[in-house]
Amino acid sequence: MKLISWNVNGLRACVTKGFLDFFREADADVFCLQETKLQAGQIELELPGYYQYWNSAVKKGYSGTAVFSKKEPLSVSYGIGIEQHDQEGRVITLEFSDFFVVTVYTPNSQEGLVRLDYRMRWEEDFLAYLKKLEQKKPVVFCGDLNVAHREIDLKNPKTNRKNAGFTDEEREKMTKLLQAGFIDTFRYFYPEQEGIYSWWSYRFQARSKNAGWRIDYFIVSEALKDRLEDARIYTQVMGSDHCPVGLILK
Repeated sequence: MKLISWNVNGLRACVTKGFLDFFREADADVFCLQETKLQAGQIELELPGYYQYWNSAVKKGYSGTAVFSKKEPLSVSYGIGIEQHDQEGRVITLEFSDFFVVTVYTPNSQEGLVRLDYRMRWEEDFLAYLKKLEQKKPVVFCGDLNVAHREIDLKNPKTNRKNAGFTDEEREKMTKLLQAGFIDTFRYFYPEQEGIYSWWSYRFQARSKNAGWRIDYFIVSEALKDRLEDARIYTQVMGSDHCPVGLILK
């Protein structure tokens, strides 16, 4: 089973930059998007053979997620059941026979860390949501988690130490999540691999210099460890300031 996740940073723009070419080439069983930045009816995607699920933010042109699946899920839910968190279209959960697939666009702590306190509440509540799902069956979750977990997950750790996405607080929440029984699949296969990133600033020619961050993930319940076949980061794929990431399950 092949799963792909991509923060497209505005799907309408990404469609003009080759989104559909990669979508067809990837031929994923489940394809998850973050930061779609659109409302219902603002795009019509012809994706033969796929069921489409969308979750838009109340605020126009902001956040938003989508999931395209070849197989019809048993159930679909939107958000995590907490009104404070469910205004920004950040989560979609698909239930399949043997596991859940969750796509998530984690809130950014923003410049000056003005949203760090909110982000900390989100982290607690989202982890609780995942653990509740796990009571029923294992979980695969993916998306832009807006954190580089370890120093090898970004090009310039020392100068970014107190910046959004690499604060001690955010990294500790990621550690706590993994300690709660989850596997960062890329690090499972490539524990010390350096120089592989999933996001590059549009400024300072960051992508051409590969001055990036690995902030897009596929994370799975430990119960799925034996089904892990490979984790991929498609660094060559353009169209967004993020590149797609992938997971292959046996």
